[in-house]
Amino acid sequence: MTFLAILAAAIVLLALRVNLILVLMFIAGAVHLFIGAGVLEYFIQDLWSAMDRELILAVPLFVLVGSVMSRGTIAERLIAVMIALTRPLPGGLAVATILSCAIFSAISGSSIVTMLAVGAVLYPALVENGYSKSFAIGALCAGGTLGIIIPPSIPMILYGILTESSIADLFLAGVGPGILLTTVFAGYAVVVNFKLPRQRFCVNELAQSIWKGAPALLMPVLLLGGIYSGYFSPTEAAAVALAYAVAVETLFFRELTMKDYTTVVIDAAKLVGALFPLLAVAASMNLLLTENRVPHMIIDFLSQHIESQTTFLLLTNLVLLLMGCFMDTASALTVATPLLRPIAESYDVGVTHLGIIMILNLEIGILTPPFGLNLIVAMTAFREKFGVICRAALPFVALMLVCLLLITFQPWIALALID
Repeated sequence: MTFLAILAAAIVLLALRVNLILVLMFIAGAVHLFIGAGVLEYFIQDLWSAMDRELILAVPLFVLVGSVMSRGTIAERLIAVMIALTRPLPGGLAVATILSCAIFSAISGSSIVTMLAVGAVLYPALVENGYSKSFAIGALCAGGTLGIIIPPSIPMILYGILTESSIADLFLAGVGPGILLTTVFAGYAVVVNFKLPRQRFCVNELAQSIWKGAPALLMPVLLLGGIYSGYFSPTEAAAVALAYAVAVETLFFRELTMKDYTTVVIDAAKLVGALFPLLAVAASMNLLLTENRVPHMIIDFLSQHIESQTTFLLLTNLVLLLMGCFMDTASALTVATPLLRPIAESYDVGVTHLGIIMILNLEIGILTPPFGLNLIVAMTAFREKFGVICRAALPFVALMLVCLLLITFQPWIALALID
């Protein structure tokens, strides 16, 4: 009865639109007091132990990397290379948009940073070259979501922290799904824009763009190569990526000033400041749930009603898709991961495969109303009504759902590089 009373109070607080962090803190504190040992001090100790780990440092460092690149010219130079490569293709500029999002994602690890950085350059270019506004907005919104599935990914780091699993394995598992989504988006871009005029391939333009963008092109090679070769841990890779981005923008491209870096640091601090309390409380909740055998009770209940792995996976996808409609990626991960991991393992779903399924579901969630983050940001970025943005994203959401089913029931797509 006590647990039900706490849960009911939490639901009321959420209905009153109380901040999620405060609601989670209320639940954790109440469970410590009324169900646990009755010592609130343990809650504070859990919060500290959750944040007292080296891996946490990777999150603010990757956020800073994305901020530096979005304010500098790394994004523009990467985009120039993609445009030169795809000129002769039907819908070449649209394909360049998807590829630019994929490449930029492999550096920033952030969905919004990817969408805004690439969109600022390519949205006007798409419209000027005859692409419909609806397609341009949809492609940029969907391309931005690649930032949380293509490694390095901030949500993957969060999931790895919450499950204490290998982040390097999660990064590797994101490669296959990332390639699948990028290929499907690019193929759709070609089909939809097949009748638009093609442009001649220019070797000189490609050579010049590669020469000017060489330092930017080396960044994902340095970052991912260092992680997968074992030279860097994810945290060390984030520090190396930040140092490299600052050196390139300051010494080579000479585009950023000290005033710009002040803005970069402030923007990153705002994002990290909102994320870290959520992560600390979620980790504390994870310990509480385990100590009070909540996952075991849920497993016992589900085992009596769900007989197969297939049914479990379908139900999991449905629940996560609904969560993604109302919660941001970090919040949904911190709430759902402690509950779903032990249940998934009981149905022989590995922790890495579950992580990719969760992240892909929540990737779709940021493109679905009413609270899809990319949709909301796109309203301001592209100055369109919310309904227009939603309709533009709809075809890409349908494509992502197909990919989700493939990855869910064909786990080799994600796990091939690990096995």
